[in-house]
Amino acid sequence: MSMNITGAIQAYDRMLRQGGSPGLESRDSGAGDFSSMLRRAAEGAADTMLKGESQTVQAAAGTADLTQVVMAVSQAEMTLETVITLRDKVVHAYQEILRMPI
Repeated sequence: MSMNITGAIQAYDRMLRQGGSPGLESRDSGAGDFSSMLRRAAEGAADTMLKGESQTVQAAAGTADLTQVVMAVSQAEMTLETVITLRDKVVHAYQEILRMPI
C-alpha cells in the first residue's frame, strides 16, 4: 500500500483548521480537547457529505444550480479523500505498533 505523505500533511492541516486553532496552551488541558476535535471533524465531514448528497438529489430533480452542485460534490470528494488519508495513517500507525517488540 502506497502512502502519500503530502496528502497526509494536507489532511492534518485541514483537521487543525476545522477544529479551530488550538494553541500550545490548550494541549495540557486533557483528552477532552482531542476527542472533541475529532468529534467536530467527524460531524463536519458527515455534514459535508450530506450536503453533497442533497445537492446531487436536487440536481437530479432539476431544481439545483449547477455551480452549487459542483461545489458541494467537490467539497464532499475532498472530505472523503481526507477521511481516507487519515484512516490509512491510523491503520499504518497501528500496524507499526503491532510490529514493536515487547
